[in-house]
Amino acid sequence: MATLLVLGSRNRKKCEEIKALLGDLGLDLRDLTDWPDAPEVVEDGATFVDNARKKAVELARYLGQWVLGEDSGLVVPALGGRPGVHSARYAGKQGDDAANNARLLAELAPLPDDQRAAYYVCTAALADPTGEVRAVVEGRCHGLITRELRGNGGFGYDPLFLIPEYHRTFGELSPRVKHALSHRARALAQLRPLLRTLLGRSA
Repeated sequence: MATLLVLGSRNRKKCEEIKALLGDLGLDLRDLTDWPDAPEVVEDGATFVDNARKKAVELARYLGQWVLGEDSGLVVPALGGRPGVHSARYAGKQGDDAANNARLLAELAPLPDDQRAAYYVCTAALADPTGEVRAVVEGRCHGLITRELRGNGGFGYDPLFLIPEYHRTFGELSPRVKHALSHRARALAQLRPLLRTLLGRSA
């Protein structure tokens, strides 16, 4: 019987990405839609690590299962690191991609192209059924913020996040290419051997 690993999120697109990246490990990957009574973890940490650890610990203790807690977002150095940990609610409402993108474009509008560098960060924390954190990993992906939305793929800031080597945004690149380059892919690649060791599966 496959070992259960709960993805500590109700974000459908994020969970689909994680399942695509870890789906070959032979684990029973499920998100929080299977546990409608699971608590909404308040993401009030000062860093991505704080939030990822908090999600993993609180949900693991509540569910009594292995939990992968993940926090990710966009960092723009020219904006002092914003949106940062507030990426999903940058414009005020949680998960309003259109409003978040509009605010980012407005704030960057006065800046020249050489100040539009940005990077995505993904931090993932793995907690065992007692709530003990057994691993924390981080992945980053560097790019540039375009001046207009490009492409309909991905989610979040993907239509604005340009990968210079490809001359395409994450909104324009195929899922296969994104999964090879993204911050989430790089974080989870580090986690694969740990999942193999701790949950008894081969990567």
